[in-house]
Amino acid sequence: MKILVTIPVGEVRESFLPPQVRQRLESIAEVEYNPLPRNFTPEELKAHLRGKDIALTGWGTGLFDGAVLEGNDTLRLIAHTGGSVTPVMSDEAYDRGIRVISGNEMYAESVAEAVIAYALAALRRIPEYLERTRSGGWYQHGEVWEGLLDQTVGVIGFGMTSRHLFRMGKAFRLRFKVLEKPYLTPEVQREYGFTTAPLEEIFRTCKIVSLHCGMTKSYYHLVNRRLLEMMPDGALLINTARGPVIDEKDLIAELKRGRIRAVLDVYEQEPLPADSELRRLPGVYSIPHMGGPTFDRRWLIAMALIDDIERLSRGEDLHMEITREYASHMSDRAST
Repeated sequence: MKILVTIPVGEVRESFLPPQVRQRLESIAEVEYNPLPRNFTPEELKAHLRGKDIALTGWGTGLFDGAVLEGNDTLRLIAHTGGSVTPVMSDEAYDRGIRVISGNEMYAESVAEAVIAYALAALRRIPEYLERTRSGGWYQHGEVWEGLLDQTVGVIGFGMTSRHLFRMGKAFRLRFKVLEKPYLTPEVQREYGFTTAPLEEIFRTCKIVSLHCGMTKSYYHLVNRRLLEMMPDGALLINTARGPVIDEKDLIAELKRGRIRAVLDVYEQEPLPADSELRRLPGVYSIPHMGGPTFDRRWLIAMALIDDIERLSRGEDLHMEITREYASHMSDRAST
């Protein structure tokens, strides 16, 4: 078995493929590593893929389209260390019977953990009180802070992150309202422990709204002035999905009113411009796209992908496979 690792030389590759991971990978296959400090061009990718059975890819690896795959009759699997596979997987690859696995579920679990952390930090106002004590201040009588226990959370999007959030939320006795969709049958709702509601009801009635939808055309600027104005006073908006789901101009205007708060992990433009008001406005915690996976999870993701590579060699089912149908619900390629 021959494997091409497309991840460039550097810190990212070292974090996903530290010595113990490389040792395991090289024990099961003949491995060729990208020798460059950058990602391959499409022409380079095509050339290095010749004769390879598996491509182990990462952030910035190009699309495996018809031009890259032309003349290649050996590639069987793309093992993507990222979450969404849309940056690398094309219809042509699926048509050729090439399969794809990714760290999507492990990313999702880490992001769900981040949602819990972000909600706790914002509700308890942890950054504000930490800064106050560092500058010599203290709690003032009459101030209000809150907890996560027994809250109602509105969830936009039903994917792996949401499912992990439902599981974690049981520890806090959270109630969940999920944006209604035809496939969210009563059976599914009972299995995961949520109810469904229209979009407007979620924004009107939930103290916390958490966004978990992919960046498809239907979700572009879904959260706009109309919905933001529906949120109750003191409500919290959390976005760990994609930046363009929110119309940032409308959000900034609503934040300036001081009614609601937000925790943002993703933005319409990344890195967030230095002059963006989202960096300074009170009531918003802007995190530099660190929801997940946390750094300590990277090598574990690579090890889980290698588990699936070994399953492929044994003819077993793959645990981390992303089917064409599932990939269609991920973010559009243009947004990844």
